[in-house]
Amino acid sequence: MCFFESVEQALLEKDPAEKIRKVREIDAHISDDPFRFRSENTEIKSIERPGRPDNPELVHPRQVAQRNLNTQRGRIALIHAVCHIEFNAINLALDAVYRFRDLPSEYYLDWMRVALEESRHFNLLCKRLADFSHEYGDFKAHNGLWEMAVKTQHSLLERMALVPRVLEARGLDVTPGMIDRLAAQGDEKTCEILRIILQEEVGHVEIGTKWFRYVCEQEGMDSDQAFISLLSKYKVSTGKGPLHIEARKKAGFNPQELQALGAVSLPR
Repeated sequence: MCFFESVEQALLEKDPAEKIRKVREIDAHISDDPFRFRSENTEIKSIERPGRPDNPELVHPRQVAQRNLNTQRGRIALIHAVCHIEFNAINLALDAVYRFRDLPSEYYLDWMRVALEESRHFNLLCKRLADFSHEYGDFKAHNGLWEMAVKTQHSLLERMALVPRVLEARGLDVTPGMIDRLAAQGDEKTCEILRIILQEEVGHVEIGTKWFRYVCEQEGMDSDQAFISLLSKYKVSTGKGPLHIEARKKAGFNPQELQALGAVSLPR
C-alpha cells in the first residue's frame, strides 16, 4: 500500500482508537524519502464526511449547549468540546497530507507530526472525560472546522491560510482564559492538559504559516495581501475576545496580519 493510500485509510477510519493506531503506524514507518511521497496516479477524493464515530451528534453552533464553568457539567462539556476539536484536528492534518500532492518531503513529515500530536491531545482529553464517567460523543458538537476543510479542498493556499491560521489559531486566543477559569474552580488536572495543548498548538499553527508562505513564494504572491484577501473572501470571524498576540507571533503572524485579524468583525 502506498503512503497516500495508508493516509486515506486513516482519514476514513471511523473508530477513534483504530484511527490513532493507523496514525501511529504510518508515523513509525515514515522516513524523509522523497520517493515515498511521490504522488500516484490515483483519484484524490472530495471527502464530505471524514471517518468519525456516529456520536457526537453534529448540530448548528447555536444548538451546542452553553458551558457554565461554575458547574461540573459545564466543565465536562468544555472538556468534550475541546476533545471534539482535537479529533477534528487529527482528520484535518491527515487530509492536508492526503489531498495536496507533489510537495517537499518536509510538508508530509510536518503534517504527520501534527496528526500524531493531535492524537495524543485527543487521548488525554478522553481520559479526562473518563474521570467524570463520560466519553467522547456524550455531548452535541458542531462541524465548522470540517466545513472549512471542504470549502478549501481545491487550494493549498486557502487551506493553510484559513484552517490552521484562522480557525485552529483561535485556540491560541481562548485557551489561556479557559485555563484561568478552570484553575479558579480547582481543576488543575484539566488545566495541565490544556497547557500541553496550547504549547504544541503554537507549533501546529506555525506549520500552517510555513506552508502558506511557501505557496505564496512559489506563486509570486505577497503573503500579507493574500491572507487579508482570503479573510475577506470567506468572511471568516476570529470570534469574540482579544488575540493572544505573543502566541500568534510565535506561530509566525506578523503585525500586518495581526492588525487585519483584529479588524475582522463579521457575523459567525
